[in-house]
Amino acid sequence: MKVLGSYEKARIYIEKNTSEDLKARKRRLNPGPIITISRETGIGAVAIGEKLVEYLNLYAIEDYKDWTYFDRDLMEKVMADHHLPEHFRKLLIEERPPKIDEWFGEILGITPSKISLVHKTSQTILKLAETGNVIFVGRGAQYITAKFPNAFHIRLIAPINFRIENSMQLYNVDRKAATDFIKKEDEERKEFILKYFHRNVEDPHLYHTVINTNLLKPEEVAEMIGHCVIRKFSKFFITSFKEAVNE
Repeated sequence: MKVLGSYEKARIYIEKNTSEDLKARKRRLNPGPIITISRETGIGAVAIGEKLVEYLNLYAIEDYKDWTYFDRDLMEKVMADHHLPEHFRKLLIEERPPKIDEWFGEILGITPSKISLVHKTSQTILKLAETGNVIFVGRGAQYITAKFPNAFHIRLIAPINFRIENSMQLYNVDRKAATDFIKKEDEERKEFILKYFHRNVEDPHLYHTVINTNLLKPEEVAEMIGHCVIRKFSKFFITSFKEAVNE
Protein backbone atom coordinates (compact mmCIF):
# COMPACT_ATOMS: atom_id res chain seq x y z
CA MET A 1 0.00 0.00 0.00
CA LYS A 2 1.35 3.40 -0.98
CA VAL A 3 1.92 5.76 1.96
CA LEU A 4 0.99 9.32 1.05
CA GLY A 5 3.27 12.18 2.04
CA SER A 6 1.96 15.35 3.68
CA TYR A 7 1.85 17.28 0.41
CA GLU A 8 -0.18 14.56 -1.35
CA LYS A 9 -2.61 14.43 1.59
CA ALA A 10 -2.97 18.21 1.52
CA ARG A 11 -3.57 18.17 -2.24
CA ILE A 12 -6.30 15.51 -1.91
CA TYR A 13 -7.98 17.52 0.87
CA ILE A 14 -7.93 20.68 -1.26
CA GLU A 15 -9.33 18.95 -4.35
CA LYS A 16 -12.08 17.30 -2.32
CA ASN A 17 -13.26 20.34 -0.37
CA THR A 18 -12.89 23.17 -2.87
CA SER A 19 -15.08 21.59 -5.54
CA GLU A 20 -18.60 22.86 -6.15
CA ASP A 21 -20.42 19.53 -5.95
CA LEU A 22 -23.29 18.98 -3.50
CA LYS A 23 -21.18 17.11 -0.94
CA ALA A 24 -18.57 19.87 -0.77
CA ARG A 25 -21.24 22.57 -0.44
CA LYS A 26 -22.95 20.65 2.39
CA ARG A 27 -19.60 20.32 4.15
CA ARG A 28 -19.08 24.07 4.07
CA LEU A 29 -22.46 24.49 5.78
CA ASN A 30 -21.28 22.26 8.64
CA PRO A 31 -17.49 22.63 8.80
CA GLY A 32 -15.34 20.52 11.10
CA PRO A 33 -13.02 21.97 13.77
CA ILE A 34 -9.95 24.08 13.01
CA ILE A 35 -6.72 23.75 14.98
CA THR A 36 -3.94 26.34 14.96
CA ILE A 37 -0.51 25.59 16.37
CA SER A 38 1.87 28.35 17.41
CA ARG A 39 5.25 27.03 18.47
CA GLU A 40 8.67 27.95 19.73
CA THR A 41 11.51 26.98 17.41
CA GLY A 42 12.90 23.48 17.81
CA ILE A 43 9.73 21.91 19.24
CA GLY A 44 9.35 19.37 16.45
CA ALA A 45 5.86 20.50 15.45
CA VAL A 46 5.82 18.45 12.24
CA ALA A 47 5.95 15.14 14.13
CA ILE A 48 3.26 16.35 16.54
CA GLY A 49 1.05 17.55 13.69
CA GLU A 50 1.32 14.26 11.82
CA LYS A 51 0.48 12.26 14.96
CA LEU A 52 -2.46 14.56 15.66
CA VAL A 53 -3.87 13.98 12.16
CA GLU A 54 -3.68 10.21 12.71
CA TYR A 55 -5.35 10.48 16.12
CA LEU A 56 -8.24 12.68 14.97
CA ASN A 57 -8.91 10.65 11.82
CA LEU A 58 -9.05 7.51 13.95
CA TYR A 59 -12.04 8.83 15.96
CA ALA A 60 -13.72 11.08 13.37
CA ILE A 61 -17.22 10.28 12.17
CA GLU A 62 -17.87 9.31 8.54
CA ASP A 63 -17.32 12.16 6.03
CA TYR A 64 -14.96 13.89 8.51
CA LYS A 65 -12.01 11.50 8.31
CA ASP A 66 -9.99 13.93 6.21
CA TRP A 67 -7.99 15.81 8.83
CA THR A 68 -5.04 17.51 7.13
CA TYR A 69 -1.94 19.27 8.42
CA PHE A 70 -0.78 22.45 6.67
CA ASP A 71 2.72 23.78 7.27
CA ARG A 72 4.94 24.31 4.22
CA ASP A 73 2.13 22.76 2.13
CA LEU A 74 0.07 25.85 2.91
CA MET A 75 2.53 27.92 0.90
CA GLU A 76 1.99 25.67 -2.13
CA LYS A 77 -1.73 26.42 -1.83
CA VAL A 78 -1.10 30.17 -1.53
CA MET A 79 1.09 30.04 -4.66
CA ALA A 80 -1.65 28.21 -6.58
CA ASP A 81 -4.55 30.34 -5.29
CA HIS A 82 -2.95 33.60 -6.33
CA HIS A 83 -0.97 32.40 -9.38
CA LEU A 84 2.30 33.58 -7.91
CA PRO A 85 5.58 33.01 -9.79
CA GLU A 86 8.18 30.63 -8.38
CA HIS A 87 10.52 33.33 -7.07
CA PHE A 88 7.85 34.39 -4.51
CA ARG A 89 8.21 31.07 -2.70
CA LYS A 90 11.14 32.18 -0.49
CA LEU A 91 9.25 35.27 0.67
CA LEU A 92 6.20 33.19 1.59
CA ILE A 93 8.15 30.59 3.54
CA GLU A 94 9.92 33.10 5.78
CA GLU A 95 8.01 34.36 8.84
CA ARG A 96 9.74 37.66 9.32
CA PRO A 97 9.37 41.35 8.46
CA PRO A 98 11.22 42.42 5.28
CA LYS A 99 14.84 43.51 5.40
CA ILE A 100 15.90 46.87 3.97
CA ASP A 101 16.94 45.44 0.58
CA GLU A 102 13.55 43.74 0.20
CA TRP A 103 11.86 46.99 1.19
CA PHE A 104 13.60 48.80 -1.67
CA GLY A 105 12.56 45.95 -3.96
CA GLU A 106 8.94 46.52 -2.98
CA ILE A 107 9.22 50.26 -3.63
CA LEU A 108 10.70 49.62 -7.08
CA GLY A 109 8.10 46.96 -7.88
CA ILE A 110 10.68 44.16 -8.14
CA THR A 111 9.20 42.09 -5.29
CA PRO A 112 5.70 42.03 -3.79
CA SER A 113 5.09 43.82 -0.52
CA LYS A 114 5.19 41.52 2.48
CA ILE A 115 1.83 42.84 3.61
CA SER A 116 0.27 41.74 0.30
CA LEU A 117 1.69 38.23 0.77
CA VAL A 118 0.37 38.13 4.34
CA HIS A 119 -3.03 39.15 2.98
CA LYS A 120 -2.93 36.42 0.32
CA THR A 121 -1.90 33.84 2.93
CA SER A 122 -4.78 34.98 5.16
CA GLN A 123 -7.23 34.56 2.27
CA THR A 124 -6.02 31.01 1.67
CA ILE A 125 -6.23 30.11 5.37
CA LEU A 126 -9.80 31.44 5.51
CA LYS A 127 -10.71 29.49 2.37
CA LEU A 128 -9.34 26.23 3.80
CA ALA A 129 -11.03 26.92 7.14
CA GLU A 130 -14.45 26.98 5.44
CA THR A 131 -14.66 23.17 5.56
CA GLY A 132 -12.66 22.58 8.77
CA ASN A 133 -10.65 19.49 9.73
CA VAL A 134 -7.48 21.48 9.17
CA ILE A 135 -4.41 22.03 11.33
CA PHE A 136 -2.48 25.22 10.60
CA VAL A 137 1.05 25.79 11.89
CA GLY A 138 2.31 29.35 12.21
CA ARG A 139 1.50 32.16 9.74
CA GLY A 140 -0.62 33.95 12.34
CA ALA A 141 -3.44 31.46 11.77
CA GLN A 142 -4.58 31.82 15.39
CA TYR A 143 -5.39 35.48 14.71
CA ILE A 144 -6.79 34.96 11.20
CA THR A 145 -9.28 32.37 12.53
CA ALA A 146 -9.85 34.04 15.92
CA LYS A 147 -13.57 34.66 15.28
CA PHE A 148 -14.30 31.11 14.12
CA PRO A 149 -16.38 29.34 16.80
CA ASN A 150 -14.98 25.99 15.66
CA ALA A 151 -11.31 27.01 16.09
CA PHE A 152 -9.00 25.65 18.79
CA HIS A 153 -5.69 27.42 19.41
CA ILE A 154 -2.54 25.75 20.77
CA ARG A 155 0.82 27.15 21.85
CA LEU A 156 3.73 24.69 22.12
CA ILE A 157 6.70 25.65 24.30
CA ALA A 158 9.73 23.93 25.81
CA PRO A 159 12.93 24.87 27.72
CA ILE A 160 15.72 26.22 25.53
CA ASN A 161 18.07 23.29 26.25
CA PHE A 162 15.44 20.80 25.11
CA ARG A 163 14.89 22.78 21.91
CA ILE A 164 18.62 23.02 21.22
CA GLU A 165 19.09 19.27 21.62
CA ASN A 166 16.04 18.62 19.46
CA SER A 167 17.25 20.98 16.73
CA MET A 168 20.70 19.40 16.72
CA GLN A 169 19.05 16.06 15.91
CA LEU A 170 16.42 17.39 13.53
CA TYR A 171 18.81 19.48 11.41
CA ASN A 172 22.08 17.61 12.05
CA VAL A 173 23.94 20.71 13.27
CA ASP A 174 26.23 21.45 16.22
CA ARG A 175 25.13 23.15 19.44
CA LYS A 176 26.20 26.66 18.45
CA ALA A 177 24.43 26.49 15.09
CA ALA A 178 21.27 25.14 16.74
CA THR A 179 21.36 27.83 19.46
CA ASP A 180 21.86 30.65 16.93
CA PHE A 181 19.11 29.26 14.71
CA ILE A 182 16.59 29.05 17.56
CA LYS A 183 17.29 32.56 18.82
CA LYS A 184 17.02 34.03 15.31
CA GLU A 185 13.83 32.15 14.40
CA ASP A 186 12.09 32.91 17.71
CA GLU A 187 12.84 36.61 17.36
CA GLU A 188 11.73 36.77 13.74
CA ARG A 189 8.45 34.97 14.46
CA LYS A 190 7.80 37.36 17.33
CA GLU A 191 8.47 40.35 15.09
CA PHE A 192 6.28 38.93 12.31
CA ILE A 193 3.25 38.57 14.61
CA LEU A 194 3.81 41.98 16.21
CA LYS A 195 4.22 43.75 12.87
CA TYR A 196 1.33 42.19 10.96
CA PHE A 197 -1.13 41.20 13.70
CA HIS A 198 -0.15 43.65 16.48
CA ARG A 199 -0.11 40.90 19.11
CA ASN A 200 2.45 39.25 21.37
CA VAL A 201 2.76 35.65 20.19
CA GLU A 202 3.86 34.60 23.71
CA ASP A 203 0.68 35.88 25.40
CA PRO A 204 -0.91 32.73 26.91
CA HIS A 205 -4.35 34.37 26.95
CA LEU A 206 -4.54 34.01 23.15
CA TYR A 207 -4.69 30.20 23.28
CA HIS A 208 -7.07 27.55 24.54
CA THR A 209 -4.08 25.72 25.99
CA VAL A 210 -0.30 26.05 26.26
CA ILE A 211 1.65 22.78 26.34
CA ASN A 212 5.22 22.29 27.53
CA THR A 213 6.45 19.51 25.24
CA ASN A 214 9.52 18.75 27.36
CA LEU A 215 9.49 15.14 28.67
CA LEU A 216 6.56 14.26 26.39
CA LYS A 217 6.67 12.19 23.22
CA PRO A 218 5.07 13.68 20.05
CA GLU A 219 2.25 11.14 20.21
CA GLU A 220 1.54 12.11 23.84
CA VAL A 221 1.29 15.79 22.93
CA ALA A 222 -0.92 14.88 19.96
CA GLU A 223 -3.24 12.84 22.19
CA MET A 224 -3.51 15.69 24.71
CA ILE A 225 -4.57 18.09 21.97
CA GLY A 226 -6.82 15.52 20.31
CA HIS A 227 -8.57 14.72 23.59
CA CYS A 228 -9.38 18.42 24.12
CA VAL A 229 -10.63 18.88 20.55
CA ILE A 230 -12.83 15.76 20.70
CA ARG A 231 -14.31 16.88 24.02
CA LYS A 232 -15.04 20.40 22.75
CA PHE A 233 -16.36 19.44 19.30
CA SER A 234 -17.85 16.05 20.14
CA LYS A 235 -20.44 15.91 17.34
CA PHE A 236 -17.66 15.29 14.82
CA PHE A 237 -16.34 12.19 16.59
CA ILE A 238 -17.60 8.65 17.24
CA THR A 239 -19.91 8.02 20.17
CA SER A 240 -17.81 5.38 21.95
CA PHE A 241 -14.85 7.71 22.32
CA LYS A 242 -17.06 10.64 23.36
CA GLU A 243 -18.48 8.54 26.16
CA ALA A 244 -14.99 7.55 27.32
CA VAL A 245 -13.87 11.19 27.27
CA ASN A 246 -16.88 12.33 29.31
CA GLU A 247 -16.55 9.71 32.06
